[in-house]
Amino acid sequence: MNIFILLLLLAVLTSTTGAAEVVVVYAQIGGTVTLKPPALNDLKKHYMYWKKDKDSTEDLAWLNPMGNNWKIKDEAWKNISSWSPLVIKNIQQEHFRTFFLKLKKPTDNPTFYEYEIHKLTVSVDPSSPVLPGETVTLSCSAETPLGKRIQWMNPRGELNPLNPLTFSASMRDNGPWSCMVTDGQSKSQVNVSVTVLDLSPALSRPQYTSTSSHLSLPCSLLPHISWEQIKAKGFRELHWSFIPTTVSVPQRLFSLSAEEPLTWKPDQNKGLQPGTNLKKGDLSLRRKRGIEEDAGEYICALEFENGVTLKRSVHVKLLQIVSSTGTELISGQQLNLTCGLEQPLPSDLHLKWLPPKQSTLSDPRPSSPLIIPLVSTADAGKWRCELWQNNTQLTWAEITLEIVPWLSVWMLQKMRHLRRRLCQCKHPKPKGFYRT
Repeated sequence: MNIFILLLLLAVLTSTTGAAEVVVVYAQIGGTVTLKPPALNDLKKHYMYWKKDKDSTEDLAWLNPMGNNWKIKDEAWKNISSWSPLVIKNIQQEHFRTFFLKLKKPTDNPTFYEYEIHKLTVSVDPSSPVLPGETVTLSCSAETPLGKRIQWMNPRGELNPLNPLTFSASMRDNGPWSCMVTDGQSKSQVNVSVTVLDLSPALSRPQYTSTSSHLSLPCSLLPHISWEQIKAKGFRELHWSFIPTTVSVPQRLFSLSAEEPLTWKPDQNKGLQPGTNLKKGDLSLRRKRGIEEDAGEYICALEFENGVTLKRSVHVKLLQIVSSTGTELISGQQLNLTCGLEQPLPSDLHLKWLPPKQSTLSDPRPSSPLIIPLVSTADAGKWRCELWQNNTQLTWAEITLEIVPWLSVWMLQKMRHLRRRLCQCKHPKPKGFYRT
């Protein structure tokens, strides 16, 4: 049960007759109540006594003006510290009653403040956790006095006057809900948790990969969700499927059943590897290097026996570099390098070219295609194209170019031409004298 801090104080009326001022507090079994003394400027000049009965000579706890620690006479009040609010933890049935605070200066009459703790009952039906789309009812009932107003505050801080409150659960409803009770000038708040089972939030953008960089397909249970909770709601199967950009028929990659121990079963794994922390909710797939067939939509689906399916989609796009003249060139040729995705780049993405260190093109513009009118041997090596979004690198691709000097090619062609001129017969004989 959560700790419920109830800071409640009515306006204090100056009293010299001993009449009690009333503060109304609402709490539930197992909760925590915090009772604040009145905000007096000279509070530390008073003797303070907490009592069950106003006229009783027995005190639960007391503190004199010179003291630094409360003198505790009741174990239920052992959490009191010097000049702090009175705290009662783990509220039980016997705490739903009236308590009195007696303040007294050595030369004045005492002033009494009355604190009434009333029982509040909060329920969640069905009990957490719940599945998205499941109907949830929150109820909050408070004992007397009359004139109270009850509202519910959702995890986003929005108030709703309905009580009981019924809604169809979604991830927006996951978290602490508060029953807010207003009684006159007193306000109480009791929290109850609603846990909605779901997968980790979907990615806001595609995943990018290339044949030079890694491929990651994220999917996981939320940190506060356990496999025990998943199974208790009727877990049937989890599976990954893949829809390539070129076809519309899904391909099943991996599956995971409710059988113990939890074990991935591959169908068409495409060289992908499941995450290593399955018991901790890691459902991801990954590979050290992407392949050209990776582009498409990957679907992580968690199925339950009642027909509910939780899905997360990961859209993968492939970054590629293409050379107009291949990867083997002769110095002096024009080179066109094209880097990009299958579709034009969105406006929020841009490219960065990294040529070989010895290249004469030291600072190429972030454009595609990249045109070099006359390549030289200094341009041989790895060319790298990086895809960026603002200051974040998304992925990169590389291509290795081999560039042969023009003179070497010319010499090779000359030698081949010379050989053809010197050798005109099919079976030439060596020079010399021959007997006839």
